[in-house]
Amino acid sequence: MHKQGPIGIFDSGYGGLTVFKEIHKALPRYDYIYLGDNARVPYGTRSFETVYEFTRECVFKLFELGCNLVILACNTASAKALRTIQQNDLPEGKKVLGVIRPTTESINQYTQTKQIGILATQGTVLSNSYKIEINKFHPDIKVFQHACPFWVPLVENNEIQSAGAHYFVKNDIEQLLAQSPQIDTIVLACTHYPLLLPIIEQYVPQGIQVIAQGELVANSLVGYLQRHPEVETQCSKTGSLQFYTTDDPNDFEEKAEIFFNSKISAGHIKIG
Repeated sequence: MHKQGPIGIFDSGYGGLTVFKEIHKALPRYDYIYLGDNARVPYGTRSFETVYEFTRECVFKLFELGCNLVILACNTASAKALRTIQQNDLPEGKKVLGVIRPTTESINQYTQTKQIGILATQGTVLSNSYKIEINKFHPDIKVFQHACPFWVPLVENNEIQSAGAHYFVKNDIEQLLAQSPQIDTIVLACTHYPLLLPIIEQYVPQGIQVIAQGELVANSLVGYLQRHPEVETQCSKTGSLQFYTTDDPNDFEEKAEIFFNSKISAGHIKIG
């Protein structure tokens, strides 16, 4: 039996805070440690091997800090590293979950035409993780993907209201929808993208739903803990929140407020 510990939330940068916000809203009594690998962001353009190594290092740092359960609140890490870590690296009694399965399991509830679009980083698109997972659960659903390489830098640099943001969002949505006129649901398969929602909704035609992942992941985690009491009892519950970054804590605190919707205090952590 491991000592009780916080739930770890990992992301390559700030985007996972949009998922963490929803998890905390759904499960406020639990303790959490958030770790952003901001010094090595972005992950979306890196190789499978590099993303796996970086993700593994950060997951094990969260284990060192006492976490028994870690959520990869990053689509690229979930796509490129989760399975290998689960199969090869987990110490006994430790669990790692991702954000792709909770999204793909429930996607059939949203589409009528059985045709959905995925907007994601290059790494997530090239992994085909969404196509593979959706086909596993819902073989009747057709999946169309489009990579948006400029969206994460726009969000990270707080350019979400800029003319450039409007240009790239409009252009990428048009390219996705050009693949099929029957797409009726778009999944924002990157945790940074919800911050662009006000602009995204301006360029998505009426009748097409846009789904952010935070709430889906939070609901899935609630169900997971109910089904796995052996994991749930290993999670401490004093309501504490800790935030760490591999980069500058002051910079992290300033930008994190945009993603988390409240002021936070962050510490620096060295990886590797």
